[in-house]
Amino acid sequence: MELTYTAEQRAFREEVRAWMAANVPAQPLQSFDCEEGFRQHRAWEAKLNEGRWGMVTWPKALGGRGCDLIEWLIFEEEYYRAGAPARVNQNGIFLLGPTLMEFGTAAQQERFLPKMATGEEIWAQGWSEPNAGSDMAAIRCRAERKGDVYVINGQKTWSTRAVWADWLFGLFRSDPQSSRHHGLTFILLPLNSPGITVRPIPQLNGLPGFAEIFFDDVEVPVDNVLGGEGMGWHVAMSTAGFERGLMLRSPARFQETARRLVQLYLANREQADLDPAIGEAVMRAWMDAEAYTLNTYMTASRLGKGGKIGPESSTNKIFWSELDQRMHETALSILGLRGELLPHAPDAGDVGHWLDGFLFAQAGPIYAGTNEIQRNIIAERMLGMPRA
Repeated sequence: MELTYTAEQRAFREEVRAWMAANVPAQPLQSFDCEEGFRQHRAWEAKLNEGRWGMVTWPKALGGRGCDLIEWLIFEEEYYRAGAPARVNQNGIFLLGPTLMEFGTAAQQERFLPKMATGEEIWAQGWSEPNAGSDMAAIRCRAERKGDVYVINGQKTWSTRAVWADWLFGLFRSDPQSSRHHGLTFILLPLNSPGITVRPIPQLNGLPGFAEIFFDDVEVPVDNVLGGEGMGWHVAMSTAGFERGLMLRSPARFQETARRLVQLYLANREQADLDPAIGEAVMRAWMDAEAYTLNTYMTASRLGKGGKIGPESSTNKIFWSELDQRMHETALSILGLRGELLPHAPDAGDVGHWLDGFLFAQAGPIYAGTNEIQRNIIAERMLGMPRA
């Protein structure tokens, strides 16, 4: 498969590249899992919006550029090539944003999307619960309707970005007599609502990248329901499709990691104790990153012609999460004992990059639905088994 671009697409690439060269911070931002880093990344989202780069595929009236998915892929390639900061609002712009485009009312789109694009409102996920991880059908957190509000009680956990985020989107059980995939409602709620308690969950590096959230008679307007009462599972599966299948993990991310991995290998291959098999692992990582890129371009082309993301989103999620893990494991194999240095060690060099990446990559087969669950979904679809 050979990728060719139109004159307009090449011009778009040059525009992105020039803007990034002029605006990407000279020094890396702090991690957005700490308070100061979160503030810095929020400011970067605002800077992106000034150039209308906050989310290029959105309509111009809602803060975007009206780009198609091929242009989005071009943008992502230039974004990662420039070493631009990670997107702190990825839950909003890559997951909730497309879902709002599909299921939201005009009023909801006008209310939420522009502030999402500017970084003024950062979003957290509200999927997992103590007894409902990848199996979201086991959700028990209740949303009881009382007139024009829902009263929410229960708990969410492993909520990404929730420590300093402004809003949460998630699934809640609105029909107490229902079970499994039925009786769930997709609700948007501000995290400063009375009755909400957010408790940080430290990661292996000590930073609170996640949080558990407790709801005690939290009132949310009925207008904050997305897609209609009881339609939560249908809406959430659309969101999960974006998460697993296309937008949350652009191929440029893995191409850039593969490029760095090749550079790391070339700089260290003369080491006497470097296992020859590592060179093959590096080559395989580069090829897999390219294969994922080509597959994503194919998917984007199909969507541009009116297609949909189907069960292959589960296949994609398995592929990119395990690729990410293998690349960082290979990098730490190259580094040897240096790979155990902390990111802030003064002589760590690029070790901190790989160690931080390794810690995050280990969670890849778990978040967005564990890979075991994804394999079950694939098997069900192949066998034509309807979900309960």
